[in-house]
Amino acid sequence: MTLKTYTVNGVATLEIARPEKKNAITQAMYQAMADALRAADADKAVRAVLITGQPGIFTSGNDLEDFMAGPVRGMDAPTFQFMDALVDCGKPVVAAVTGAAIGIGTTLLLHCDLVFVADDARLAMPFVGLGLVPEFASSILLPQLMGNRRAAEKLLLGDPFTAEQAVECGIANRVLPAGEVVNHARRVAERFNGLAPGAVRDSKRLIRAPQCEAVKAAIAREAEIFGARLRSPEAMEAFQAFFQKRAPDFSKFD
Repeated sequence: MTLKTYTVNGVATLEIARPEKKNAITQAMYQAMADALRAADADKAVRAVLITGQPGIFTSGNDLEDFMAGPVRGMDAPTFQFMDALVDCGKPVVAAVTGAAIGIGTTLLLHCDLVFVADDARLAMPFVGLGLVPEFASSILLPQLMGNRRAAEKLLLGDPFTAEQAVECGIANRVLPAGEVVNHARRVAERFNGLAPGAVRDSKRLIRAPQCEAVKAAIAREAEIFGARLRSPEAMEAFQAFFQKRAPDFSKFD
């Protein structure tokens, strides 16, 4: 099983459960997450959504073998179904992060309402190192959160950063011990059981409204360039290097 979904005490949990592959996400998993988010949003018994991974690993990002076997084509692909479902979710989404959160493992946090990270969390967005570009509207959301200079460190250089830095730059709310973060996030999610659901939904809509159109436009703009970059010689070199367990050689490109 690669995605566990269950609802307990008003909280719909999406648990990425593929530890043998460092929780790398396949297209089938993206579709399952999109379906689970939409189902939770439509379920009157659900007051909040919790997204988490496994102890020591949130997600290592896209499964590159799956990615190469079935490249994303068009905005109806499972990857974008998931993005749309998370952006459009009217109920509060809480994330609990332990260990590595790579690529979309970090960018999806930008679309959660509350984010709690373990003290062992390490976040990174190494898109450029793979010959690619940022995704999930991170090209506009990160500069807004932390300014262009620090966003460039994260998006151009792909520098990893700690849980404390994630809180400092506004990606996360709080750092907790690794053994406590999921339970804390669940307790916070359960607090929505005692709040007026309509007021919660309307408040979330108001918070997100100023950026909603810009976020969706950025996702589409990034997707177009990302798709072209996937077919680029730079990306081919990066992927070959990844599978051959060596550093990519970009010296021949200009």
